[in-house]
Amino acid sequence: MIPPDLPAPPTAICAAYQRIAPWFMATRSATDPPMEAAWLRTMLAMLAPGETVLDLGCGMGEPLAGYCLRAGHTVTGIDGAPAMIAACRERFPAMDWIVGDMRGLDLGRSFGAVLAWDSFFHLSHDDQRAMFPVFSAHLRPGGTLLFTSGPHHGEAVGVMDGVAFRHCSLSPDEYRRLLAGHGFAVEDHVVEDPHCGGHTVWLARKEG
Repeated sequence: MIPPDLPAPPTAICAAYQRIAPWFMATRSATDPPMEAAWLRTMLAMLAPGETVLDLGCGMGEPLAGYCLRAGHTVTGIDGAPAMIAACRERFPAMDWIVGDMRGLDLGRSFGAVLAWDSFFHLSHDDQRAMFPVFSAHLRPGGTLLFTSGPHHGEAVGVMDGVAFRHCSLSPDEYRRLLAGHGFAVEDHVVEDPHCGGHTVWLARKEG
């Protein structure tokens, strides 16, 4: 059964992803292995077999959600662009895919892992700060959080398929304070990982 969609987030970023969806789906496809594979393997190795993963900003489901599924885990995906969720439902109809906003999310259930790869960093600084209770509420004790950020505090604008996208980041020190303040221990943090397309990556575990 397809879960009900949440109220569509009226944000410029979601509208922009809806606009570029055909290009994005043609460009962002499954690769074997994907560039993110090392981080995904590390995250999944911390989970029990068949654990649940919540993918915030799941896009069209490849390559990240697909990688988790092929590793034997189940995925619930949230994305603000209806076209992206439609593609997920077509590719992986047995999983839960929901049009919705990660900000203030309350699914009423917890997961073994929360993934916010190349999505969380589109939020404003204040919205990012407000996400850490959301991360914690959706993770079981011992669960893992994997997200990307910028390398330092600031804002930048990127362009995909001719459409501008805002990116924001807090400082590494503030991310560490937010994680610690919401019961997370940092397992790994790499700034501009040369083995992962220059991504700045955080891996944390919820204590308890």
